[in-house]
Amino acid sequence: MEKSPSAFRTISEVSNILGVPSHVLRFWESKFSQIKPVKRGGGRRYYRPGDIALIGGIKHLLYEDGLTIKGAQKVLRERGVKAVTAIGQAALDGAETPTVTTPPPPEPQAKPDRSAQLAPLYARLLALHSRMSAEI
Repeated sequence: MEKSPSAFRTISEVSNILGVPSHVLRFWESKFSQIKPVKRGGGRRYYRPGDIALIGGIKHLLYEDGLTIKGAQKVLRERGVKAVTAIGQAALDGAETPTVTTPPPPEPQAKPDRSAQLAPLYARLLALHSRMSAEI
């Protein structure tokens, strides 16, 4: 008898569904505060369908998009849990999953040439230095 799609799953079931070892799931739980399985007596974890989709999205970010854990945490912060859950749900449904790309850093702006502004100050410093050297 197969479980309902809305049924809670154990860590071993989630491990089989996502193809990720259970120790990795526990590790991700420590790194991503958004993963919150229900814990019953004895510390057994039960994952809701939304938890599984979120973990699937995290897996996609890490394994498919090649992000680091910090990069995936940043995507979760900036784009939200719903966006990452949608990626995971698409992967679970076998649909094409969008690739999360972070925008390239902004081009460094050319610094304005301030030599014209600094030249009089430099000349004044040299004059003061000469006067101080003469006094000593």
